[in-house]
Amino acid sequence: MIYKNYDDKGENVMAEKILIKPVLEQRADPWIYKHTDGFYYFTASVPEYDRIEVIKSKTISGLAESQPAVVWRKHKKGIMSEHIWAPEIHNIDGKWYIYFAAGEAEDAWKIRPYVLECTGSDPMTHMWEEKGRIQSETDPTAFTDFSLDSTTFEHRGKRYLIWAEKRKNLSNLYIAGMSNPWTIASKAVMISNPSYRWERIGFHVNEGPAVIKRNGRIFVSYSASATDSNYCIGLLSADENSELLESLSWTKAAEPVFKTNEEASQYGPGHNSFTVSEDGKKDILVYHARTYREVEEPLYDPNRHTFTRELRWNEDGTPDFGRPGEQ
Repeated sequence: MIYKNYDDKGENVMAEKILIKPVLEQRADPWIYKHTDGFYYFTASVPEYDRIEVIKSKTISGLAESQPAVVWRKHKKGIMSEHIWAPEIHNIDGKWYIYFAAGEAEDAWKIRPYVLECTGSDPMTHMWEEKGRIQSETDPTAFTDFSLDSTTFEHRGKRYLIWAEKRKNLSNLYIAGMSNPWTIASKAVMISNPSYRWERIGFHVNEGPAVIKRNGRIFVSYSASATDSNYCIGLLSADENSELLESLSWTKAAEPVFKTNEEASQYGPGHNSFTVSEDGKKDILVYHARTYREVEEPLYDPNRHTFTRELRWNEDGTPDFGRPGEQ
């Protein structure tokens, strides 16, 4: 995955920067899920923010050569008709689900989380049904403001949802238990808000949560600050035996665990997911980043590319994210 600059004689030029080649270009908020069938399933925000694509491959590197399937397109008006953002694909109890955020043509910033369901075995070819906006059985305050980046995970027979929601001009992270893949069934509990300085550059943001369970702990990575070169990844953790629906169970790292690396020309790394290597022996970090710093409109600049790197583990059991653009 490393390529270097060569001169016209084919000899290597020891440039100041060694660049890591992206897995896929112009795909932000990447999600790679390895299913029990041995295939990787990839989805991400497309630059047009108008559709959801799924790509299938036996290898991560093969995703770039695989033909994407458009499984859903935005509505012409009303809900789910603008800003189709950050889809992620899951298989839950034998059914496929895609979680994503969307606004409305009449109110582009009325962003809320939505769910699609596919009961067929192949999410590339079988029909997807709209389950609609994620609902709450018990908490009328959930999803009433700018809400996005919902992710789901299972722990000890219980399913949870974590998402970002803006309240009092702060984009915070919330967790709740679920009764089915499109409904939360407990009070929304805030587990993080942008309290550190590095989480408040440009905008006060915690968003893009992703979950990985290892070494007796549950780790939640998330993205912070504006989506320019200041975008970075923070980390929450909870003991696997703790009550996950209690805010005090969660501890936040005081510093970002993944941030801009000038030497590798990777800027604003964030909105990550986790997968595993082809042999299942290594954890893989999936993230997006730009290869240049200056950008006029970060949200509409298409050049956030999908990258991967091995996620290593420290002796104390915490994840070692390393540095963007380096192996």
